[in-house]
Amino acid sequence: MPCVSRFFGIAIYFYFGDHFPAHFHARYGDDEAIYEIETLRVYAGSLPRRAHNLVLEWADQHRKELKECWEIAKNGGTPSQIEPLR
Repeated sequence: MPCVSRFFGIAIYFYFGDHFPAHFHARYGDDEAIYEIETLRVYAGSLPRRAHNLVLEWADQHRKELKECWEIAKNGGTPSQIEPLR
């Protein structure tokens, strides 16, 4: 379960060999949400509103890299780090 980015207490993860649709996991404290990469829709879990908005802002800026990381992780590889939100 590689962490590809951390910012403002939020950690972004991918799971090796994960299922479709292409998605990433965002954790903030004890909360976790799963975001579809294509639509940035949350399809499982939830984050506090501020953390959710930060994840959306970051993911919108890095959608291409997220798609690349998804492909690598689903095939068992270790994805690259993605620049954090600043």
